[in-house]
Amino acid sequence: MSDHAEIDGVTLHLSNPDTTASPWIGQEDVLKQVLACWLTVDERDQPLTPRLVGSPGIGKTTLAQAAARQRQQSAYIYQCTADTRPEDLLVTPVLGEKGTIQYHASPLVTAMITGGVCILDEGNRMNEKSWASLAPLLDHRRYVESIVAGITIKASPHFRCAVTMNDDESTFEIPDYILSRLQPTLTLSYPSREDELSILKYHLPFAQDELLDLTVEFLQQSHALKLDFSTRDGLNVLRYAIKRIAQDPDHPLAKDAAWREALESCLGEEAIDLEELARKKNQALGGSTLPMGLGDFFFSPEDPLHPDFDEDEDDEDLDD
Repeated sequence: MSDHAEIDGVTLHLSNPDTTASPWIGQEDVLKQVLACWLTVDERDQPLTPRLVGSPGIGKTTLAQAAARQRQQSAYIYQCTADTRPEDLLVTPVLGEKGTIQYHASPLVTAMITGGVCILDEGNRMNEKSWASLAPLLDHRRYVESIVAGITIKASPHFRCAVTMNDDESTFEIPDYILSRLQPTLTLSYPSREDELSILKYHLPFAQDELLDLTVEFLQQSHALKLDFSTRDGLNVLRYAIKRIAQDPDHPLAKDAAWREALESCLGEEAIDLEELARKKNQALGGSTLPMGLGDFFFSPEDPLHPDFDEDEDDEDLDD
C-alpha cells in the first residue's frame, strides 16, 4: 500500500494500520452481528455503523479488530477524547521541510481512502462539533469535508466503521442526529468462566494454574455481583503477581500471597472483599434504603397518625 494519496491536487500522507493480532474468544453471536452490520446485500445497499457498548476492558475494540480480520481488511483505530477537534479526525496540517505544509490523513480518513475498517474508540468521549464533521460520512452521502485541506474525501465502497462506547457516564452527550446514524447498538456481556479462563491463558500462557484459578474465580464473582472489574483488570493482576513471584527466585512469595498483593495493588484494598464492596455500592445507589411514603413527610413513625403506626407495639412499650 502506498504511504500517500492525492485528492483534488492535495497530497495526503496516510496513517499506518493497527497490527494487533489478539483473537476474539467466545461470544460468537456478537461477532456475527458485527459482520452482519457490514454486509451489503445489493449494489444499492449500504453498510451500517454499529455501536459496541459495554464495560471498560470487556473487549469491544478487540471484537471490531477480529471482525476486520475476518473480512480480510486492515483495521485503523482512532482514540476519541474530550478535546478531539474535527481536523484531528480528518486531515491535520504539519509543517514540513523548508516551511512547506504537509497534510496527514487520520486513521479514519486513511481507512476511507484505502477501503479499510475504522474503529472510533470510546466515541462517547468526543464533543458534538467533532461528531458533526462525520455526519455526512455516517449516512448515505459517505464523504467528509476537510476545511483545513480544502477537499472533499469520499469513502471507498469497502470502507467500514464501528464505534465503541463504555456504558458509564459520558464526557459529552452524543446528539440524537448522530445516534440515529450509529445503529444498531450491540451490547457485550462479560464472558463465561470457560471463555474468561481461555482469554487469560491466551495472553499469559506462562501463568501458573493456581494463579489463573484465583483470577478467574475473582472475576466471575465480580461479574455476578455486578461490579466493574474486567478481564483486563484480571490480566493486570496476574501479570503483577507473576512478576512478584519471579522477582526473587531464592525466596519467592507464596502464590496466594503474591496474588493477593497484586489484587490490592492493582484494584485497591476494597477488591479484597467483593461482597462488602457490592453492599457499599448498592447502599450508595440507594439499594438498601426503603422508599418513603407520603406519611413519612408529615408524621414520625411513633406518631399514631403515621400510616404504619403499630398500636399493639406501642402498648407493649408502655407495659414495659
